[in-house]
Amino acid sequence: MNKPAAGFSRADLTRGEMLQIMIGLGLAMLLSALDQTIVATALPTIGQDLGDFEHLPWIVTAYLVAATALTPLYGKLADIHGVRVMLLIGIFTFVLGSVACAVSPNLTWLAIARAAQGAGGGALIALAQTIIADLVSLRERGRALAYFSIVFAGASVGGPILGGVFAEYLHWSLIFWINLPLGLAAFFMTYFKLARLPLRRHPHRVDIGGATLLIIASVASLLALSWGGVRYPWGSPPILALIATALAGWAIFAWRTKTAEEPLIPLAVLADDVIRNAILAGGFGLGTFVALTMYMPLYFEGALRLSADQSGLALIPLTVATVTGAATSGRLLSRLRHYKAPPLAALALAFVALLIARQFLADLPLAALDALLAIVGFGVGAMLPVTTVCVQSAAPGHNLGTATAVMQFSRQLGSALIVAMIGAIVIGAGHGALIAEAGAGVEALRETFRTAFLVGAIFIALCFFFLARMEERDLHRER
Repeated sequence: MNKPAAGFSRADLTRGEMLQIMIGLGLAMLLSALDQTIVATALPTIGQDLGDFEHLPWIVTAYLVAATALTPLYGKLADIHGVRVMLLIGIFTFVLGSVACAVSPNLTWLAIARAAQGAGGGALIALAQTIIADLVSLRERGRALAYFSIVFAGASVGGPILGGVFAEYLHWSLIFWINLPLGLAAFFMTYFKLARLPLRRHPHRVDIGGATLLIIASVASLLALSWGGVRYPWGSPPILALIATALAGWAIFAWRTKTAEEPLIPLAVLADDVIRNAILAGGFGLGTFVALTMYMPLYFEGALRLSADQSGLALIPLTVATVTGAATSGRLLSRLRHYKAPPLAALALAFVALLIARQFLADLPLAALDALLAIVGFGVGAMLPVTTVCVQSAAPGHNLGTATAVMQFSRQLGSALIVAMIGAIVIGAGHGALIAEAGAGVEALRETFRTAFLVGAIFIALCFFFLARMEERDLHRER
């Protein structure tokens, strides 16, 4: 690895080099974001081709568990060995896992390969955001992060469509083979140019015990949330055992964090008012958005009688509005002293929009419902760059990778928790209504979504609360 000369600054990079690095980072983020959406529509075809429908959920669960559990560890290792080398390891592992997925002869192999993919995917988003912190000044970072929100919107909208086209007209393995050229492009676009960035290495030690506890607690939590009410009843012995393991794991991890000489997640990171409140706001806000993107198609198809492709199109206002909110808020970050005001106002409108949707759901045509969902998406999008920049601003330089990874970890875990809670409402109570012809069945489905919108409004209110509590520090300075 080339170490930059003394006196290096961001200005030493030409506009073309900056653009290449940004495109490479965008491709790295796209790999992770796309692989969480492109698989869904291909699942039936994969199950039929491999002759195994019973274990099909493992294709999703294996990736989610591995990616979420390893994210904080990647952040810590990035602070020790440098963010560039850990990002390249993540990309390489992800691509290798993708090839293993594409050649899988059975579902067991595919599930293991998906876990390997997730082991690489856990690095991509958090470390790309950390590199942006090295590349872009605090004042302009919100705008840069807003541009990358387009990647997530594209993955949310295009992933399911692309997966369906590959599975129906070509072959499902292409949803994994496509990662090979994308991954290689991301690897080589970042390999050479990132070598010119300042090499941040700090004399940390990896808390192996803490990392093990965090992985055990995360895996048990995510498995309980993924299987509860779907694969097993919530009160069944397997789910209760997972919940008990998760609670014990988190309790012991908290104890170790307080007592270890150098814990995996330093107390200074968790104790900071800005970091703590930004992480909580991000988890509640993003979790609500993810739950809406996952379950609104059930309402579109079950109550409004849209086809699957029409349902996908009906989600576009929600995702596009999220990008618009992030872009707007990111640009205002560099101009406003009181930069929390726009996202707080947008979240207040999102809260009202969900209450209106709950109250008048039966009378809302598709256009009106989409408009309300767009308001929710705009509010969540406006919050995301603010919380990201504030976490990176508050974190000490030697813990920047760790803080960014913990933020991403909390967003993923929060999303899984909220998706499971709203899924229990929608799937558990409304499954029978999804296939009802009309009348009482549709009305029952509406009732479940009224409850879901109310719960979503509560989570948006919590997002507003923690963002409002977050101290508004000066972002027009450098670290």
